[in-house]
Amino acid sequence: MRKVYVLLTDTGTVLTKLIKLYTKKPHNHASIALDDQLWNVYSFGRRRPRNPFIAGFVRENTRGGIFRNADCAIYCCTITEKQYDNICRKIKEIERNKNEYRYNLLGLFAVMVNMEFDRKNAFFCSHFVAALLEESGVEINKQKPLSLVTPNDIKECSSLKLVYEGKLSSYFAEVNKEQMSEISGQNYYREFNTDRVEVI
Repeated sequence: MRKVYVLLTDTGTVLTKLIKLYTKKPHNHASIALDDQLWNVYSFGRRRPRNPFIAGFVRENTRGGIFRNADCAIYCCTITEKQYDNICRKIKEIERNKNEYRYNLLGLFAVMVNMEFDRKNAFFCSHFVAALLEESGVEINKQKPLSLVTPNDIKECSSLKLVYEGKLSSYFAEVNKEQMSEISGQNYYREFNTDRVEVI
């Protein structure tokens, strides 16, 4: 079995604040991560930190930029090896052809009026995460088409378990602390044993 992670964030940007005024939810951006340390994190979002309208498929740097002071909720999903491979393969396929994919800004506004607006090779963040999970066999929301799924809908999925909620920077501090604890418990040398010296 393997694990993937769904990262929901509130980055505090102007666009996020506008969306939050409508949704009244704490987290309004969704990403999918292939590891618990959040090095391999993917979504549909801004390609330039200062311009939310230049957007598309992105590999996100969760340790800097707009994520530096983000609030977050991290969810874990346990899946099979085959499902994990399917997710990785789809991400690589999109990454190879990322110029053919677009950010579905109109679809984002369509969510606000509950009107399905599905465009080929066009996603906003939660649509992308939901489609990726659904395609691998993780059911997200039976009541809605994928193009209307919000970050809040994703977190309600029974296959997802909350593992952390708080400041994203504090999560990384906890992960680093655990790593240092593991390292300090290991021996990085071998004792010299004269009984096992071999003459060549």
